[in-house]
Amino acid sequence: MSRPLIICDCDEVILHMVVPFKEWLEESQGVRFQMKGNNFSNALTWESNGEALGQEEVWKFLGKFFDTQMGRQNPIEGAVTGINRLADNADVVILTNLTDERRDNRARQLADHGVHARVFTNQGPKGPALKSIIQEYSPSRALFIDDLPQHHQSVAELAPHTRRLHLCGEPWLAPHIDCAHEAGHAHARIDHWHDALPWLLDQLEKEAT
Repeated sequence: MSRPLIICDCDEVILHMVVPFKEWLEESQGVRFQMKGNNFSNALTWESNGEALGQEEVWKFLGKFFDTQMGRQNPIEGAVTGINRLADNADVVILTNLTDERRDNRARQLADHGVHARVFTNQGPKGPALKSIIQEYSPSRALFIDDLPQHHQSVAELAPHTRRLHLCGEPWLAPHIDCAHEAGHAHARIDHWHDALPWLLDQLEKEAT
C-alpha cells in the first residue's frame, strides 16, 4: 500500500526568507522593504527617492538573492524537527516557487539544514504541479503546506481531496498574509510548528475525504 505524501513549501514554512531578503536589500542594495497592510506591490522602495520598484526590478532582486544570498536563510523554529518527524510516517517532497536552474541549490540548502527531500520547482499557482506530483506518487492521502493563500486556492480547485494547512512561520510577515482557512481554501491556519505538527500527524491518520 502506498504511503501518505506531504507536499511542503520552503520559504516561510521551513526557512526564513523575507526577513533576510529585507536585511540584504537594506544593507547593500539601496532598497527599503516596508510592509504596508497586505499590499506587496509598494513594499519595496528606493532609499534615494522613496519611489516603488517596478515589478521587473523586484523579480531581479529576488533572483539575485536566491543566486547569491541563500546562506542567509535559517530554519524556522520547529520546522526541521517537524518535517523529519513527518518523514517517519509519510513521503515528503518540497514544492518551491523557484526556477528550475535553482532546484539543486535549494536541495543542497535544505540538506545543509537537515532536510533531505526531493525538490520540485514551480512558477505560478501550485495546483497543477501538485496534481502532477500526486499522480506520480499515488499516495494513500496527501497533505499540502504553504504560506500563501493563492496556492491553497489553486490546490483546492485542482486537488480538492488534498488536506491543506496554511502556515506562515515568519512572525514579521504572518499578520500581513490573508488567511486561506477563512477564505475556505485551507483546512486550517497554524503559524507555529509546535502546534502544526500534532495537527499534521492527526491528518495522516485520517482517511481522505
